[in-house]
Amino acid sequence: MFQDTSLLLIGCGKMGGSVLNGLLKNGFPPQNIRVAEPDETIRKTLTEKGIRCAVDASALTDFDPDIVFLAVKPFLIEQVINSVKPFTDKDSVILSIIAGRQIGWFKEKLGMNTVVFRAMPNTPAAIGKGITGVTSCGLASEKQKKITENILKSCGEVVWLDNESQIDAVTAVSGSGPAYIFYLTEALIKAAKTLGLSDENAEKLAKATVIGSAGLMDKSSETPAVLRQNVTTPNGTTAAALELLMNPQSGFEPLLTQAVKAAEKRSKELAKA
Repeated sequence: MFQDTSLLLIGCGKMGGSVLNGLLKNGFPPQNIRVAEPDETIRKTLTEKGIRCAVDASALTDFDPDIVFLAVKPFLIEQVINSVKPFTDKDSVILSIIAGRQIGWFKEKLGMNTVVFRAMPNTPAAIGKGITGVTSCGLASEKQKKITENILKSCGEVVWLDNESQIDAVTAVSGSGPAYIFYLTEALIKAAKTLGLSDENAEKLAKATVIGSAGLMDKSSETPAVLRQNVTTPNGTTAAALELLMNPQSGFEPLLTQAVKAAEKRSKELAKA
């Protein structure tokens, strides 16, 4: 699947590294990869895997990648964008996971004929369980879309968006979503402690419940609503808890909706900054 694809990765931190590890596990040839990364330790590790690295992409201009994958932190993109232009001048495609940088910004910097994909992955990509929302400019060919999708699928599922404006919603739901789940787990641990459970047992019970429930939801053909109903006996213990959590004014759903909307609003603000 990847034998004829070449990739330049700019930025090999947590997210860039997760995608790269996924690619290698799925058979992407190391000799078809170049990495620009200032961290010497990361470069040394990648070199041992057979990947040529450099501190800056300007030292890799003898390479002709199909995809230039931008995975640097948002505040660094201004520093590296000029080193990207030699590649797009040779028709390399841009794949960006940089928050707040819209497709139009890259076209202004690199040329209006540049093919740009914008994606929003999430942290479970680190274990191959991520999900990425992706969109493209109108110039992308079907072949370029397929190559991009295959790269992103190396660390999880891929969802194609109708337009770029939906990236903010993806950021709010799945990009930030793992933090919501982790906080839910934190809260469940604390609640367990108030009932007299030890710290160790509270954490073990809460984490196993969240992990097991997620696994069940993944494997079951039932909807989350049906799975919830299956746990809930009328007038039972779960029903007593859900009476509070499902309150239409003060319950979990209206609170989470407010939270997701706050995240979406902030995502839009960052894009304008």
